[in-house]
Amino acid sequence: MDTREVVDSYYRLANAGDWDAWCDLFAAEQVMDEQLAGHIEGQETLRNMMKGFPDMYASFANRPQHIVVDGDEAAVVSRISAVTSSGGRIEANVANYFRVTGGRITYMANFHDTVPFRAALTPEGDK
Repeated sequence: MDTREVVDSYYRLANAGDWDAWCDLFAAEQVMDEQLAGHIEGQETLRNMMKGFPDMYASFANRPQHIVVDGDEAAVVSRISAVTSSGGRIEANVANYFRVTGGRITYMANFHDTVPFRAALTPEGDK
């Protein structure tokens, strides 16, 4: 897959809730700087982390609004709309940066306002 295909697959699989296939998009030695989860190294670490994701959210959608691809790099502005398992609603704009090598994501970073995610992080945030 080229960079655009990897990025398109990233959002398609996330929106389908296919987290195992989503994790397969990442290289074995991937590095991710995730705004909420922090620094994550390794595909298996990411896969283990994502096992709990379906329990956190009753629904989750991350829809790209603008995609820019330049060789093995991509930047995406997207919109997350989600509902936590306890009913908290999340609406947040996100910017993701991707580096793709050999058809796999080797580095990714995301940036967003953390306030809308309080509902997913703490029970008090659901109120």
